[in-house]
Amino acid sequence: MHEFIVSLHKIFDRHKNPAIASGQKAYMRNQFDFLGIKTPERKKLLSPLLKKESLPQKNSLKEIVRKLWKFPEREYQYAAIDILSKYKNKWDEEDIDLIEYLIQKKSWWDTVDALAIRLAGNFFENFPDLKNQRTEKWIRSKNIWLQRSALLFQLKYKHKTDIRLMEYAIGQLKNTDEFFLNKAIGWILREYGKTNPEWVENFMVKNKLHPLSQREALKIIRKSQF
Repeated sequence: MHEFIVSLHKIFDRHKNPAIASGQKAYMRNQFDFLGIKTPERKKLLSPLLKKESLPQKNSLKEIVRKLWKFPEREYQYAAIDILSKYKNKWDEEDIDLIEYLIQKKSWWDTVDALAIRLAGNFFENFPDLKNQRTEKWIRSKNIWLQRSALLFQLKYKHKTDIRLMEYAIGQLKNTDEFFLNKAIGWILREYGKTNPEWVENFMVKNKLHPLSQREALKIIRKSQF
């Protein structure tokens, strides 16, 4: 096993808390095991390993991340995402394959949203020529987590949002009763509404969306009207 994983495992193992882990597992509907390390503590524990001098070589990244993804405890998947984030300025075109792989494995909103917003969002900024082709693949897939990622990767783009692509993705995915897709549609519209509320209001008038998407999309706009 790679020495980086060995070091991480030793640190996490010393700080696990079964009582906290039980609550974390229940919150995630008993889908995943936990060590009982809360996010602030996890980030503090991981910090020394994320310093430049401690990070593994880029050519080891895929192996390390895939192995961390196989650990039963969810903290290892969160750590894998934090590690990946440290290489955002060193992306290669094929790294989107790793992100896509992770989105489809042990999928739930906690990891998928981080992978989409923090990683895929950054990747497509670095490789804009790959954006349309890859997100089209995600939209056309029958995997709701890839579809959700196609909606959410632009969440923090603000004025850089590709409006045409966002509108297309919503148009392709809006006719569904899937909670996680309707929630994502509302979320991306709500967030973009902070930048361009008039566009979002016009879009809502022209398009029939699921009630959940409508409620989410209009939260910020309605607050600003009172």
